[in-house]
Amino acid sequence: MSLQAPKGTRDFYPEEMHLANHIFSVWRDTARLFGFEEYEGPIFEHLDLFTRKSGDEIVRQLYHFKDKSQRDLALRPEITPTLARFMVQKGPSLKKPVKWFSLPRLFRYERTQRGRLREFFQFNLDILGEPSVTADAELMAAVSAMLRAFGLSHQDFQIRVNSRRLMADLLESGGFSEEKRNKAYGVLDKRDKVSPDELAKMYAEAGISAAEQAYMDSIFTCQSFDEIKARFAGKAKEATLQEMDQLFKLVDWYGLSDCVRFDVSVIRGLAYYTGVVWEVFDAGRTLRAIAGGGRYDNLVELFGGEKTPAVGFGMGDVVLAELLREKGLLPAYRKNITAYVVNFNRESLEPAVTLAALLRKAGVSTEFALKAQNINKQLDAAKNAQWALFVGGIEWEQGEVKIKNMEKGVEMTVLKNRVVETISGK
Repeated sequence: MSLQAPKGTRDFYPEEMHLANHIFSVWRDTARLFGFEEYEGPIFEHLDLFTRKSGDEIVRQLYHFKDKSQRDLALRPEITPTLARFMVQKGPSLKKPVKWFSLPRLFRYERTQRGRLREFFQFNLDILGEPSVTADAELMAAVSAMLRAFGLSHQDFQIRVNSRRLMADLLESGGFSEEKRNKAYGVLDKRDKVSPDELAKMYAEAGISAAEQAYMDSIFTCQSFDEIKARFAGKAKEATLQEMDQLFKLVDWYGLSDCVRFDVSVIRGLAYYTGVVWEVFDAGRTLRAIAGGGRYDNLVELFGGEKTPAVGFGMGDVVLAELLREKGLLPAYRKNITAYVVNFNRESLEPAVTLAALLRKAGVSTEFALKAQNINKQLDAAKNAQWALFVGGIEWEQGEVKIKNMEKGVEMTVLKNRVVETISGK
């Protein structure tokens, strides 16, 4: 019997859970700051929910199984298909735009490496029912606010933006069919992540000729959106260019110009993206993408629902924690307890139990030794609390409690019936 956690998973001892809860708290607070509501779905779904979105090739990345009724199921690798299912079931009755967020636990059978595990948490923020790039900019503003809430500055990260619609226009002008464009996106998404030999093999498998490669390279040498417009004048639709111009205008209005950059190399390999796509990286590009997402206007319709414009992003906890660790921004672990009752009475727990019960009834988190214990051990445990309360001695017999503010080192004696208001400030 192996006592090790399965490869690619984590054990969350209290210290690790403290960090996870810190991340979850900032995620939730930021989402609510921007007016989003939380949702959740089942941790496993029917297998075809995921293959419909991503194709049969996704199966090799899934933890999938048959249940006792021989139904094909899978642990969820993402929550967007579940969200699309929600929209099919209730979308027509929901007031638009829908602004929802979720913090699902996800599972992907992938090669583990720094920043990538097989079990992880991912923050998802989505806006459905709004076709304009205002929704895209709103999400970029949310991810920027979120990272700043963790203590990062705009100098620590960059939001790199491109447009699948723009890439489609340019590739179509270069003679690429829709089928070949979709293959090209998969190759381009891996362009900077594989060796030249592997890239050449991928080009060949996609049926992309040397001339087509050269055309694609001419696109990917562009360093800015203005350069794209100048070099490929007339090859992109005017509506596409106007959409991107409006996006960057919104970015400026949001005060994000110093951290948002056009980057033609950002493709996002999944075929369902239809418009603006973007990824968030640490400024030094030493880590995997911190977050990524884009517009997926056809997904709800693909699942049998009404055509619903949609845009969203996901941010995993693994890479984020790596970045916070690098920047020295991880919160220090401290047991979160308000009061610790130190009992001088070695014969009875009554003083500690009665005071703890009184404090807990008033909503004050309280702990005490569950058996007779020497004072030094109790004082050591009290270091984790904001207040140490001393009972079982002379003061207790006189109807008083000696209390100590552990941070300031200030001691005082108060009546038993004044303890709650003294330490809680009520």
